[in-house]
Amino acid sequence: MSFISLGLSDFFQRSLDTLGYETPTAVQSQAIPAVLEGRDVLAAAETGLGKTAAFVLPLLEKLLNHPGLRSNQVAALVLVPTRELAVQVEQAIQAFSAYYPRRIKSLAVYGGVSINTQMQAMRGGCDLMVATPGRLLDLIEKNAINLNQVQHLVLDEADRLLDLGFADELQQIINLLPAQRQNLLFSATFPQEVDALINQLLFHPVCIEIERQNKLPDSLTQRPIEVDKAQRTTLLRHLLTEYPGAQFLVFVASKRTAENVADKLYKYDFNVETLHGDKSQTERSSTLAAFKTGKIRVLIATDLAARGLDIPLLPYVVNYDLPRAPADYIHRIGRTARAGEAGTAFSFIDPDSDAHFKLIVKRNQLDVTLEQIQGFEPSPTPTQASPQNTQGKAPVKGKRKSKKDKLREAAAREQ
Repeated sequence: MSFISLGLSDFFQRSLDTLGYETPTAVQSQAIPAVLEGRDVLAAAETGLGKTAAFVLPLLEKLLNHPGLRSNQVAALVLVPTRELAVQVEQAIQAFSAYYPRRIKSLAVYGGVSINTQMQAMRGGCDLMVATPGRLLDLIEKNAINLNQVQHLVLDEADRLLDLGFADELQQIINLLPAQRQNLLFSATFPQEVDALINQLLFHPVCIEIERQNKLPDSLTQRPIEVDKAQRTTLLRHLLTEYPGAQFLVFVASKRTAENVADKLYKYDFNVETLHGDKSQTERSSTLAAFKTGKIRVLIATDLAARGLDIPLLPYVVNYDLPRAPADYIHRIGRTARAGEAGTAFSFIDPDSDAHFKLIVKRNQLDVTLEQIQGFEPSPTPTQASPQNTQGKAPVKGKRKSKKDKLREAAAREQ
């Protein structure tokens, strides 16, 4: 099966060949014809299977003969949860439309950068807009964007949009859209919380779900390692030394941890940077670009980088801290072993996180074995103290002398 056989125009083949796309993935082969037919689509597929192409390519096809737009109008709208994903999707639009017969105007709008620049970019309208909800509403409030001509709505990473608290913003945006439009929901997972959104938006959708056993590629090796919490940074240094020159994406739970670990690695001359919400958009964009091109060896990130980011040929991912949500474990380690390449995901398991890791394994139906690395074995679990070492502790039940015993001992001493 080829992309052209799915109903796309011949000119797409040139850009797809340039980008190295050979045959459609499962989600692409099912979604592209459905989108071209004008159907609503609900697609759940694992990370790394090409969901972006599954909606961008058919939308570009449908926009081919779209009439001109007025200054602040939008033809197709893609909503995403993060700035990084907005930039990545817009870059994909430009790459796929390299040989488009006419000039396609796409725009990524997100917070953290000048709103005036985005307002100016909306002059002449926009064929395909990728936006985070908050900044989109800001632009609507300033009359820079009007949604009354939107014909296609895409929610990319729909579950994450709700996880990050965008429910109210989503509803405001939906209320501003025309009643007659095509709706596409794409994500790696669709938990129960998304049901209300699905029921509200989709009309007799084509439902696409990639089987769970394909959740992780065979080329991905999982290595959960038991280690004391205080030894995690030392173990990370050991892995960086064991695989010299290889790139690592390290996930941590907080911005503070990211900076602390980076500071410790700096002292050992590792080429390391951090990615988290306290960074400006300019810093975040330049850091990601440098990491993708290999100029940065170690990137320490919060879950800001866990989903939707395509980092080619990334060999190693490390869960320095485990994610809170079991589903996010899959999204994190899915940054490696993409497009058939081999990859390894290390996870540091300390005694405090052992129970949570067991939950992650159960929820994601994983087949993994905990391992230990020589020199980093966790400390043995403290054994119960023996009775002779209980000074200052509460008496052990059954060992305290009774009143009669004390009286007998006193009588014996007097004799």
